[in-house]
Amino acid sequence: MKAQPGQLPQLLKKGLAPIYLVSGDEPLLVQEACDQIRAAARDAGFLDRITYHADRHLSWPGVAEEFGALSLFAEKRRIEIHLPNGKLGDGREVIEQFLQSPPDDIILILISPRLDAGEIRRKWYKQLQATGVHVTIWPIEPDKFPGWLQQRAQSHGLTLTRGALAVLTERLEGNLLAAGQELDRLGLFSKSGTIDEETVEQAVQNSARFNQFELVTELLTGQVANAQKVIGALQQEGDNPLGLLTLLNRDLNMTMELKQAIARREQAQAFLKARGIRQITRARALQKAAERLRLSQLYQAIALCSDADRAAKGLGDHPAWHYLREMAITLRTL
Repeated sequence: MKAQPGQLPQLLKKGLAPIYLVSGDEPLLVQEACDQIRAAARDAGFLDRITYHADRHLSWPGVAEEFGALSLFAEKRRIEIHLPNGKLGDGREVIEQFLQSPPDDIILILISPRLDAGEIRRKWYKQLQATGVHVTIWPIEPDKFPGWLQQRAQSHGLTLTRGALAVLTERLEGNLLAAGQELDRLGLFSKSGTIDEETVEQAVQNSARFNQFELVTELLTGQVANAQKVIGALQQEGDNPLGLLTLLNRDLNMTMELKQAIARREQAQAFLKARGIRQITRARALQKAAERLRLSQLYQAIALCSDADRAAKGLGDHPAWHYLREMAITLRTL
């Protein structure tokens, strides 16, 4: 069955499904939906967690073996598979076999950006609809963003004045992940719980000069020197690159889709609007990247993104920042 994020808490109270698919292009909302499922699974005794990333290094036969293996010490398992491009690829047959007879000791969570249109016609997806839950995450419409932002602030115990709400709405351009981080920071600057324009300005002045969103923009627009400077600053500040890699992989794949759409003579603005991308800065960066980069550069950058992700989890020969520096060079204008 399909479900909206707001329906998820009630569904989880009724009982766990053997499989969940959480898909969408809003990393913050995808993460929060997954966290709800994880919490419910932990409460139900699914304590052992195994995570896979469906990149070029993944062995699907190994995943199939894990599905059929007995859990150590008879613990129930949560198995998560991240699909960076919204496709199962070689894993379709493995998931189909899992769905034919889901093990009682496994909860499977598939995490994806907006699901590839071709996948919803596949056998595995139809099986999932009958057996599990697909949580679809849609972007917040621009006119709904101020209300979402105020509601989000209230959930943090904060109240935004009209002026502060206007400033944040303009500055954040509908970016939910940035909004969540900004509200966390604003909470540190407010003693009364009320955020006004002065508090917003103070927080901006005291925030770090470099951030992950700036780096994604610099990489997409080919600003190699600036990108290298931001990478160095983020590394020095001890940032965890996993959130950055999620954003970067999403936008690299979107750039590839946009490039292919432009080749079919589709209008870039119409393509981006249809996919819910209305943030001006992000839309401009994606369009510029699609126009100047070759497909070979994009494929190489996505592979480096995968290498960096593995490195961030302790599986690479170099730190994740090494691969990001390589990516800055790969995405330069030739």
